[in-house]
Amino acid sequence: MSAAVSPRRATVVTVVTAVHGPSARFLPDAHASLCEQRLPGRWEWRWVIQEDGMTDAVRPYVPHDARVSFGQGRPGGPGVARTIALARARGAYVKVLDADDRLTPGALARDLAVLEADRSIGWATCRALDLLSDGSTAGFPGDPDDGPLEHGFLLDRWKRNGLRPPVHPATLCVRRELLMALGGWMALPASEDTALLLALDAVSRGWFSARVGLLYRKWEGQATGQAAHAAPVERAARTAVAEARAHALAGLGWTYPAGPDTP
Repeated sequence: MSAAVSPRRATVVTVVTAVHGPSARFLPDAHASLCEQRLPGRWEWRWVIQEDGMTDAVRPYVPHDARVSFGQGRPGGPGVARTIALARARGAYVKVLDADDRLTPGALARDLAVLEADRSIGWATCRALDLLSDGSTAGFPGDPDDGPLEHGFLLDRWKRNGLRPPVHPATLCVRRELLMALGGWMALPASEDTALLLALDAVSRGWFSARVGLLYRKWEGQATGQAAHAAPVERAARTAVAEARAHALAGLGWTYPAGPDTP
């Protein structure tokens, strides 16, 4: 009598979202964009939503979907919320999706294709468009060429471009083990996602897809649009510590992947 063959388990990519009360109303749109993703083979996504705080304002907007989990915690900013959410992350890859943004069809499959095809690529990003209040979109000048981004590319372009990263940090898809090795998102009140990109750039090769993968919503309540985000003293401190960490990591000589298989 032959033994039954167990079905293969699904391969999971975790999508991580930090949310606070004002942005919670956009969660259904973000969920709809996830539901439009068509993944290859047995790949499946799981959505880990983490509230930056412990209020009653967010839960009503969390979709009723078995693939979605919701958590709350003490407020500490989006970087803290995303890092805490990693306790519930599963699978080899973590994809960022801000609560007020939307993925375009095919974005997640393209990330997975790049990372699965080349182990020397630690993270992937893609072109983003601003999603304006009237439903129209606007692009960004100066995107890199489609293809790999070598060590140090982001830091160099960031410094030469007025401390603006050449790729959008909200489009990041990263190997979970690499993200954990770097400690998640940096403990900054803002620009924690750019700081993570610079750290990734210091230790690993990346990828940029010229195809649009994200619609970045512009609205009056977003954190990056507030006056505090551009306060000169804090901004100078944020950028100084982010740059110092990138240089320190590069100076250690550790690269991902480490070991004899490193190209």
